[in-house]
Amino acid sequence: MTYLLNDPTKFADELAEGFVAVHRDKIYAVDGGVIRLHKAKPGQVVLMIGGGSGHYPAFGGFVGQGLAHGAAMGNVFASPSAQQICNVAQVVDAGGGILFCYGNYAGDVLNFNQAQQRLRAMGIDVRSVVVTDDIASASLAEKHKRRGIAGTLPVFKAAAVAADAGKSLDEVFRIATEANERVRTLGVAFSGCTLPGASEPLFEVASGKMEIGMGIHGEPGISRMDAPSADGLAEILVNRLLDETPSMIEDRRGARIGVILNGLGAVKYEELFVVYRKIDQLLSGHGLTIVEPVVDELITSFDMAGISLTLFWMSDELEKTWLAAADTPAFHRGNVVHSNENKADSLQLGNQHRLKTGSAISQAAATVVLAVLEAAYAAIDVKQEELGRLDAIAGDGDHGIGMQRGLAAAVAAAKEALDAKAGAGTLLTVSGDAWSNRAGGTSGALWGVILRNIGSALGDEAKPDVTAIADGITAALRGVTDLGKAQLGDKTLVDVLHPLSVSMDSSASRNLSIAAAWNAAADVADAAAQATENLLPKIGRARPHAEKSIGTPDPGAVSMALIVRSIAIALKKHCAPFEN
Repeated sequence: MTYLLNDPTKFADELAEGFVAVHRDKIYAVDGGVIRLHKAKPGQVVLMIGGGSGHYPAFGGFVGQGLAHGAAMGNVFASPSAQQICNVAQVVDAGGGILFCYGNYAGDVLNFNQAQQRLRAMGIDVRSVVVTDDIASASLAEKHKRRGIAGTLPVFKAAAVAADAGKSLDEVFRIATEANERVRTLGVAFSGCTLPGASEPLFEVASGKMEIGMGIHGEPGISRMDAPSADGLAEILVNRLLDETPSMIEDRRGARIGVILNGLGAVKYEELFVVYRKIDQLLSGHGLTIVEPVVDELITSFDMAGISLTLFWMSDELEKTWLAAADTPAFHRGNVVHSNENKADSLQLGNQHRLKTGSAISQAAATVVLAVLEAAYAAIDVKQEELGRLDAIAGDGDHGIGMQRGLAAAVAAAKEALDAKAGAGTLLTVSGDAWSNRAGGTSGALWGVILRNIGSALGDEAKPDVTAIADGITAALRGVTDLGKAQLGDKTLVDVLHPLSVSMDSSASRNLSIAAAWNAAADVADAAAQATENLLPKIGRARPHAEKSIGTPDPGAVSMALIVRSIAIALKKHCAPFEN
């Protein structure tokens, strides 16, 4: 468990503050993450990485000379928001283009893709390489669905060295892509991890047992077996990874490989060395040449007791990037010459809105929207732990706290907008942006889309009615499916949002009142959320554990139904002025 914390919802912010304070000689804090203390050369490509907190040294610990130029740092086990990513990217941009490189998780993909689109619209050339090294998370035939874990390091390093050498964005992209094709990782765990403020781990492993292929966000393993000896574990890891030798390696004997033995949090260095001793013997026995192995904690999961082994099958070109010098808060190799010139500027970028003053009727509607958001926050706050428990069955267990963070930010932004005399549409828009930025992750991005689309439909002039709300929900459904790619039946919040849209359209056609329409919608949402217990997840972190989720409703669907019900209750109390 986590022993030292203040407010769990502020844990990520406070750890980032302390991290930067320790490493002022290497990194600089910017809005959304950290960047190298020294600027990249004008006109060169820069590498930007990122991900959730709780995995130190990934990801901020890999920012510095010889590695990443910047990192966006999300909340605990949640991807950074698109706005955080854009903020860091704009500060670190040197004019030669940006390569995004990150692990293959739904929230990261959603938010980095959104950021990439925004930056391209600004005229910044951006490419992305998504790391897929975890062999347990999907078959080789579906390698594009695999997660990114400790194999991110050699991919990051390959891209960074190429960028600092002055190569073009196309070349940096090519080199990082090839590195990703040549890296394989497998992890095991002897215990789950416990989120800050939680009283129980996300999953438990019986004494004497071992999970194979668990996720770094606390997702349970793909299979379970009796825990072997240190030598026995080394044999399991080596044999399974050698079975997946990349196809471009024609003859393993004589191949040169980088090796990473990574501790996930509670397995300490002495134990790692015992395991590595056997790994070295086994790999050498297969005729492989090990080049500069790394035994360290590189991507962790709080107090999870576990390890992972990574093999990086190098070409001559990639071996040079693996051996190149680096000096970051968490990774050191060789000697790096530091310059005292060209230090980073203190440029801070934020998501600023020019708030439009609404009409008198829209301002009155905005007071109701604030009451609705407050009611939604109260409903989620009560059910936060239950939502986390649902999420932990086949996911990472952070859904409840992520929704709590997002709604708290939305309410705060709504109050500021109301004080500025914003209309209902603008209030929803700034609330959606605040939710997305604060919560991060998949749900943060999707709820940001939902609120922005409903806000756009309501506008800041007209009196809201069921037709405008129905149009906004239809647009929200379209935006969510376009962004997240989930469809009806994939066991996501879409399984509630779709019937909710149908219900609101029906209410609009029958000229129901706003309160009556939402009451009908709440009944539909409750039934739709409960029905997801019979579905298999086809997208997101729960997909590798699909069978485990049967009999349990999707947490995203459940939280949406809770919010819809809270809206219905709040509107019955507050929206009488709009029913006349």
